Amino acid sequence: MNDERAKDLMLTLFRPVPAPLCLLSLLPPLSLSAPISPSEPISQAYSLALYMQKNTSTLLQTYLRYQGSPFSDPGFAAPELQLSSLPPAAVSFKTWHAMDDAERLRRAQGAFLALTQHLQLVGDDQSDLNPDSPVLQAQIGAARLRAQGLLGNMAAIMTALGLPIPPEEDTLGLVPFGASAFERKCRGYIVTREYGHWTDRAVRDLALLKAKYPA
Repeated sequence: MNDERAKDLMLTLFRPVPAPLCLLSLLPPLSLSAPISPSEPISQAYSLALYMQKNTSTLLQTYLRYQGSPFSDPGFAAPELQLSSLPPAAVSFKTWHAMDDAERLRRAQGAFLALTQHLQLVGDDQSDLNPDSPVLQAQIGAARLRAQGLLGNMAAIMTALGLPIPPEEDTLGLVPFGASAFERKCRGYIVTREYGHWTDRAVRDLALLKAKYPA
């Protein structure tokens, strides 16, 4: 066998064979980023908000009981007390209904970010004012963890809907550490009360989203 013929034979043996068309047609198309369905994070957030809603009244009543009079007096309520660093949950139905999904989520996200920080402050205050109150401390800590969890759920919903997630901020600002015991008790009352009100509002917001994006 001469050199030229041997060379042709080698090229024939080792030439790459194209894949059959029928096999190529079975390969799934490549996708760089699969869309995320918002139904799952919405369902998770709604379930957590419902669970939180069952405990908000208990937290507020436990808090008031440990603060003494007038907080522990039967029927105590002071809706006029507010904190400038914590957005109030109260809003007219007309205003709420006029909001789109993005605006509702943005406001709720900001509120629960503020609540996680304020609940930490309330926990610190109560460690000083009521050091022998493990039940109260445990309930405040649990509320803070749940608020953080709901915050994470809302971020997942916003990502799934293609909405920007606002950056985390220090919502407390300059805390008056020289505040009196009564002022700190008032502050804790507002925080635990608004935690309940914002949870109620979150349940309503998420129920609307759940209906729009069923599983």
